[in-house]
Amino acid sequence: MRISTTFMFQQQTKSISQTQVDWLAVGERLSSGKRVVYPSDDPIATSQALSIQQNQRTQQRFGMAQQFAQTTMGAEAAVFSSLTDNIHAAISDVIYGATGTLNDEDRQSVAVKLEGVRNQLLTLANTQDSSGRYLFAGYNTAQPPFIKENGGVVYQGGEQPIVQQVDTQRVMTLSHTGKQVFLSAPPNPKLEPDGTLGDTDLFSVLDNAIAALKTPMADADDSTRAALQEAMNSANRGLNNSLNNILALQSENGTQLAELASLNTLSASQNLIAESQLSQLVDADITQTISEYYMKQTALQASYTAFTQMSKLSLFQLNK
Repeated sequence: MRISTTFMFQQQTKSISQTQVDWLAVGERLSSGKRVVYPSDDPIATSQALSIQQNQRTQQRFGMAQQFAQTTMGAEAAVFSSLTDNIHAAISDVIYGATGTLNDEDRQSVAVKLEGVRNQLLTLANTQDSSGRYLFAGYNTAQPPFIKENGGVVYQGGEQPIVQQVDTQRVMTLSHTGKQVFLSAPPNPKLEPDGTLGDTDLFSVLDNAIAALKTPMADADDSTRAALQEAMNSANRGLNNSLNNILALQSENGTQLAELASLNTLSASQNLIAESQLSQLVDADITQTISEYYMKQTALQASYTAFTQMSKLSLFQLNK
């Protein structure tokens, strides 16, 4: 079989071109640090890498949700702490106000202190987060959940607490409604002497106690004094119910914050594992790639040299 000079020339040119392509491909892997630059480099590794990256993006979204949840629940935890301090103070004032040896001026002084507590509780009930959203308004975050109306306090917030999915199978309550916090009883409330549940409105309980303390007792009869004592006892039960209710919510909040911390740690660990898997799939072995780069470069130079030598053969000269 006779081989033409043109065929030999074409084959040598093709060989040089392919060697150059291989050398450039290794150079691209070296510069990028990736073994798999294009899907065609390793379709199986590419498919596995895409699956891992998709999972990472999902985890990143959950990570943002967890960060938002942690911020919101942290704000609620701070308010709960202030609420319990204020209610403890109110309980102490009510117990003191029920003391039989106090005169009208003393009780008036206690009433003023309870008014201060009530105002502080109202301020806390209308707490806003760093974005200006009302914390205890449910999904009606644009308006204050509690307003003063007809001498009392009225709730106008939402009925549903704000929840957030923080993991594939975990949904958490970020902030409770004002109704849950300020207008509800605990699971095992203290009942009235007749066995019924008393007033569960924290503001109403304080208003009734304040009104009773402001009632003059200097010339009061026994029934009026008994009514004052019963009003103080009822306020005490109501405040303790409110306190226990908030403590239960505070416990739920703390448990969720602890769980969030665990989720964050787990997410960080999973991300490290995913990054390691990605590296094994698509990252280049730099030492091996450098070695391959110089080998390809040497092969290309050899091809150039061989082509130059072949072009000097008489067969090429005769073909001119």
